[in-house]
Amino acid sequence: MLDTAHLLLPTSFPGIHRSRLETLQVNLGYLCNQTCKHCHVNAGPNRKELMERKTVDQVLGFAAKKNVVLIDLTGGAPELNPHFRYLITQARAMGARVIDRCNLTVLQEPGQEALAEFLASSKVEIVASLPCYLKENVENQRGKGTFDGSLQGLKTLNQLGYGVDGSGLMLNLVFNPQGANLPPAQGELEADYKRVLLQEYGLVFNNLFTITNMPISRFGSTLLSHGEFDSYMQLLKDSYSTDNLKTVMCRNLISIDWQGYVYDCDFNQMLDMPITRNGSKRTHVSELMKVNLDGVPVRIAEHCYGCTAGQGSSCGGALSE
Repeated sequence: MLDTAHLLLPTSFPGIHRSRLETLQVNLGYLCNQTCKHCHVNAGPNRKELMERKTVDQVLGFAAKKNVVLIDLTGGAPELNPHFRYLITQARAMGARVIDRCNLTVLQEPGQEALAEFLASSKVEIVASLPCYLKENVENQRGKGTFDGSLQGLKTLNQLGYGVDGSGLMLNLVFNPQGANLPPAQGELEADYKRVLLQEYGLVFNNLFTITNMPISRFGSTLLSHGEFDSYMQLLKDSYSTDNLKTVMCRNLISIDWQGYVYDCDFNQMLDMPITRNGSKRTHVSELMKVNLDGVPVRIAEHCYGCTAGQGSSCGGALSE
């Protein structure tokens, strides 16, 4: 796989400083039942990296100490970590909201038959990847059989009340562009998703999040191999919006990798750009119990233009309409 990290430094991106910490985004490991072309963590069925129970407890201790209001679980497929349900149970007991970033097909994996019911009973919010409502596009990006598997996952979740008005069970979908372009307007695309999924398959959901593909890891390698890296970076820069700087997710979030080391965002994690303190090469979450990160500069590189281009992009979708 071609590496883009050396092409993203130095950068002309403006400086950002952290604000109040609200969200922990926890990567439970790179093991996944899918191998998606746009995956920025290079996850797949052959990855072995999984967060251990000791690290899970350190993350929970930090969340409690800092009164974190939201724990956002990602991977790989976070559900494949053996401590996934333990983490959720403990996080919900301390009053934190929990998001599961689910690829939908994992709900049909052996051993996961009761997963959807667990998520519903724990009132976990689900953010589910569905990069298009057309079968051909989904399978081009995520592999053969993933479209039907995703629809089955959505059906299972709907039957439990996810995405249904008044149920209190949030089901949000995620759109990623097929190639080297920006997402379309989030509101308009959401209306298309809702119309097609309801009319064609009888499926419902709450919101659609449009997320820009980052020029790193697997997608970055694809850009380089197709000779599109420079033009894609120019597109991101030409589409830069200063207004998006106010609400980029790195101001209120820290990303924690499967070993417990901390980063300003999930993308910095994949570029090995950790939060550092006192000359250290990296910082473990257990070292931050008494540390206030408010006002600390965020580590930036050229990929940061991906979060501020067009409508902006975050793990919660567009930053502006």
